[in-house]
Amino acid sequence: MSHHTAMTPEATWVARWAGALLCLVVAAIHVVDQGGITTTRDPYYVGVAYHVLEIAAVVAAVLLLIGLVRLGWLLAAVVAVGPLLGYIFSRGTGLPDYSDDIGNWTEPLGLVSLAVEGVLLLLSVPLFVRSLRRRAY
Repeated sequence: MSHHTAMTPEATWVARWAGALLCLVVAAIHVVDQGGITTTRDPYYVGVAYHVLEIAAVVAAVLLLIGLVRLGWLLAAVVAVGPLLGYIFSRGTGLPDYSDDIGNWTEPLGLVSLAVEGVLLLLSVPLFVRSLRRRAY
């Protein structure tokens, strides 16, 4: 697996554009949920996680669009899994110093976020695995 392999298009343009768009939607949802780009949620570590997620989502989208698909699909899967886990933990047992959302399973923006992240996960994992199987020529 050379560096060249990571540069070749591993998925169709449609899949890459869809993945990039889904990543950007994940970022947008979290910007809206936190109250804007310059706002940081409380507790501080949750706010930082939001910002890291938003940056990672934009980077994943760019990677997919410029053709670095192996890294792009891997990062897209992380962008999908991170907030899914955050949603489950924040609504289930709660997080340290963050119990406001315990039991709030039906928040509309949260449900939209789950749907987008679920589709992104279903798209990104098989395409990442496929990118691992490709060989350089």
